[in-house]
Amino acid sequence: MDTLLGIDMGTGSTKGVLVDSSGTVLATETISHGMDLPRPGWAEVDAEAVWWREVCAISTALMARQPAGATLAGVCVSGVGPCLVLCDADLRPLRPAILYGIDTRAHAEITSLTAELGESSILERAGTLLSSQAVGPKIEWVRNHEPQVFDAAAGWYGSNSYIAAKLTGEYVMDHHTASQCDPLYATRDFTWNKDWAERICGHLPLPSLVWPSDVVGQVSVEAARETGLPAGVPVAAGTVDAYSEAFSVGVRRPGDQMLMYGSTMFLVQVIDEYHSDPTLWTTTGVDPHTLALAAGTSTAGTMINWLQSLTGKPSFEELTAEALAVPAGSEGLLMLPYLAGERTPVFDPNARGVLAGLTLRHGRGHLFRAAYEGIAFGIRQILERFDDAHEASRTVAVGGGLKSPVWAQAISDVTGRSQLVPEQAIGASYGDALLAGIGVGLLPADTDWATIEREITPDPRNRERYEELFATWAQLYPATREQVHRLAAADSYSAG
Repeated sequence: MDTLLGIDMGTGSTKGVLVDSSGTVLATETISHGMDLPRPGWAEVDAEAVWWREVCAISTALMARQPAGATLAGVCVSGVGPCLVLCDADLRPLRPAILYGIDTRAHAEITSLTAELGESSILERAGTLLSSQAVGPKIEWVRNHEPQVFDAAAGWYGSNSYIAAKLTGEYVMDHHTASQCDPLYATRDFTWNKDWAERICGHLPLPSLVWPSDVVGQVSVEAARETGLPAGVPVAAGTVDAYSEAFSVGVRRPGDQMLMYGSTMFLVQVIDEYHSDPTLWTTTGVDPHTLALAAGTSTAGTMINWLQSLTGKPSFEELTAEALAVPAGSEGLLMLPYLAGERTPVFDPNARGVLAGLTLRHGRGHLFRAAYEGIAFGIRQILERFDDAHEASRTVAVGGGLKSPVWAQAISDVTGRSQLVPEQAIGASYGDALLAGIGVGLLPADTDWATIEREITPDPRNRERYEELFATWAQLYPATREQVHRLAAADSYSAG
């Protein structure tokens, strides 16, 4: 029997799965972790102490559960991204990894690089405007604020390419991760924006570009000692975790969409030709020479957890019952879910949450339903932008938030779209195992392990009501932006 190992380093945990060549799960392992928030706007992880050590621990545990007589055919690791890991010549991280869009420290560098390179040129060549999601400004921030670290660095990595280097010694980056390292990558041309990359990276060499399923090397003898993996096992490049999860549920053809319900919401849609939109992220896909659009909110499940804590910590069952008892539209209560600013489509770190229409008759159930509906209205805005590039053919829903029938149903009702829920819900690590199998030639390139378990369909009784409310909801942000920006500025001043 041939087996495949996939590992994903997420925001809150590292998960591993051991499968056979049919996709049957043989064993799983999970290790929880957090992130460091040393200063306002900073979000970091110790790449060696957390990511590498957890990969080692999970690999060792899963190898101990390998069936007798089985042979490990391949390994693949994905991770949060885009991130920045700066290492010396011995692959030792010189500072904690700077995380993706939740780390907003490089706001000045975003402004200065946009002015230097030109907003329209960045959108045309990179496909995405600079924001806190971009890696280029993070490199520029280290160069400006930690020059000793920048000068000592011999290479720069994403989360998964750092692990690939630890396993094999190879200096590579997958095309998808590179396409999120704006403005360093030319998404239309599937290559580095060499002049801009050299300007920002300075003496740092650019990693060799590979596709996520490409085998980049073999597990070294040293890595084998630390991970428990057999030396010589092929290692596939991997990619950013959300895209590996999309791959795991068969989101691979133009028009395929993935909605990921989690602490935030993340959306991916495969497209058939290059399309740039200033309110979205344009990236490469997971399959070679494919393209995708992506979007992400700043809050979702985190806002629901906040409301639970704020309103007496009701159980999930109690919360669900109260929200279900409230009619669609929350009896005139609307919420802008911008409690941590917002990423797509407004890209406004100073946006704030707004409750509109609040009266004495509204209770806790109304608040929760309005929160779910506010998230759903934001998702509708994004999906309509996706449609401008390629009309959706199907929408696959994944993530822990699907446990809430209110949330999932609100999104189908507000958007008018059915959602397909797959049977296998392991996530990105399952996609990693599939990438490894394709990369080593054990599986055909078009292999799809996903099986749809159920479908969430729109309730036509709610359509007219949500159409009216969406029109009003869409006016709330532009109508209150000036006021909440003043409040955000005042809050920053008082915090300082």
